[in-house]
Amino acid sequence: MCAKQRHNYKNLKIWKLGLEITNSVSDILLDFPKHERFNLSSQISRCSVSIPSNIAEGSARTDKSFSHFLDISLGSSFELGTQLLVAHHRKYINKIILNTLEGKIEEFQRMTMGFQNSLN
Repeated sequence: MCAKQRHNYKNLKIWKLGLEITNSVSDILLDFPKHERFNLSSQISRCSVSIPSNIAEGSARTDKSFSHFLDISLGSSFELGTQLLVAHHRKYINKIILNTLEGKIEEFQRMTMGFQNSLN
């Protein structure tokens, strides 16, 4: 791809999956205890929103810079996985929800790393 061309993030499968993860996370946060609103829930929300947001922001950059934004998005996905494990440990989410989200996150990570390799 020419350095002057930009990616349309709305057409990227990784962005769509990232947004799906964000929306799924948003749905489960509705059931979290109120005392977690400014703690774990807030942290989970921020890192899940970071996943598709960094893809969107990076898509307007050169491929080299876009790759950096994909690194940030990947980092947020690993952070989210850890925070979901904490939520499961605290019994805020059950094993089925955890496994479903972990599967989506792992798929996102594989797809994003593959896409990132195609940029380099």
